[in-house]
Amino acid sequence: MPSMLDAVVVGAGPNGLTAAAELARRGFAVELHEAHDRVGGGARTEELTLPGFRHDPCSAVHPLGVGSPAFRGMPLARHGLEWLHPEVSLAHPFPDGTAAVLARSVGESAMSLGPGDAGAYRRLVAPFLGHWDTLAADFLRTPWDGLPRDPYRLARFGMLGLQPATWLSRRFCGEKARGLIAGLAAHAIAPTSGFATGAIALVFALAAHENGWPAPRGGSQALSEALASYLREQGGTIRTGSEVKRLDELPPARAYIFDTSPTALARIAGLGAAYHRYRYGASAFKIDYALSGPVPWTAPQARRAGTVHIGPTAGAIDTALSAAVEGRDPSAPFLITAQPSLADPSRAPEGRHVFWVYGHVPAGWEGDATQVIERRLELFAPGFRDLVLARAVAGPPGIAARNANYVGGDIACGAFSGLQTLIRPKLARVPYATAHPAVFLCSSATPPGPGVHGMSGHHAAKAVWRRLRAS
Repeated sequence: MPSMLDAVVVGAGPNGLTAAAELARRGFAVELHEAHDRVGGGARTEELTLPGFRHDPCSAVHPLGVGSPAFRGMPLARHGLEWLHPEVSLAHPFPDGTAAVLARSVGESAMSLGPGDAGAYRRLVAPFLGHWDTLAADFLRTPWDGLPRDPYRLARFGMLGLQPATWLSRRFCGEKARGLIAGLAAHAIAPTSGFATGAIALVFALAAHENGWPAPRGGSQALSEALASYLREQGGTIRTGSEVKRLDELPPARAYIFDTSPTALARIAGLGAAYHRYRYGASAFKIDYALSGPVPWTAPQARRAGTVHIGPTAGAIDTALSAAVEGRDPSAPFLITAQPSLADPSRAPEGRHVFWVYGHVPAGWEGDATQVIERRLELFAPGFRDLVLARAVAGPPGIAARNANYVGGDIACGAFSGLQTLIRPKLARVPYATAHPAVFLCSSATPPGPGVHGMSGHHAAKAVWRRLRAS
């Protein structure tokens, strides 16, 4: 071990693991420190309810992970990662028992919206189909890193994506298509009338058609373990159970990369009020279930889907997100649910299932949304409560306790609103650099933002190795 490391990474979430692996494979001496006893950050798997039921406390389905340029650049399959795909990526059921779907087939997806909107949906996605590799590289890029690979297609995407999702929905006449678009945009945890929410909806739809919305066999932990295994293969060292409170607690290094919130970075590195204007967003109220059988959805399509959205209309979805952002208690939350054991029976004992659901609530909210969430589930899956063997409930305080990056329970590590939609964590030529020349940030608070794709770590590593080579 050299007397001085090239880089020390703090935080073993997907971005920290990616940054460490990218540097290690380029020959730099790298050490990674993680406060928990296992790597993973927001991509972990635990027995939260009963023995044999393997739950993902946060991220579980990875539309951007399977198509991530960073992950595709590493031999993660050789390190145990296997993606499992449900029959249908997403179903969005409606009160009449029908559902809109996102499937690999554009035709199946379009026809689920009804004949009046099938053609409009095809026209919306057609210019981008078959171009995922270049589009993803451009969409998940950072502006400081050269020119886009396909400027024309990115510009065309931007003309649509910079619109609010509510504007994007105007090309449809029916509630199914509008509800589908609103539900996809709601992953931004911001009102669907907000700037650039159309990009979130469109990129998730394209991901479903190009690569699907899969989950790793065995749970999200498998992705984190594959990244950790690859890092070790490249000569990197991982130290778990190593909580870092001050920069001088770390070993000497030429660079320090933080997969943390900007708030934590400023505190640990002594940067004072460097990120005092950075804003965190609304939170989630999440429930993990152990079930005695599959969820009894009224809509048949939902019984085949890995992810199910619950929001009866586009307007209701926007109202629910606005309530969370504005600090109001949830009364009719928009719900995002996942049922990973449909495609992966190893997640639960034979005949049993794991299932999770979350609704959006104000940051730091200390209430209990269990009853309002379960009443909403019962409307679309009558008899759901009868299947519940156990539940693990986490509101904003619990979510923040599980992962220090989720300030106030914000699982996106920063609000998706205003200028912060495009400029995070603050205006800078290289957003991963800080006022300290040896300290860098690589978490979801940096471009391209939240999601399990490792691209923030990838770009931060590139900024670091350029600095190291120049010094």
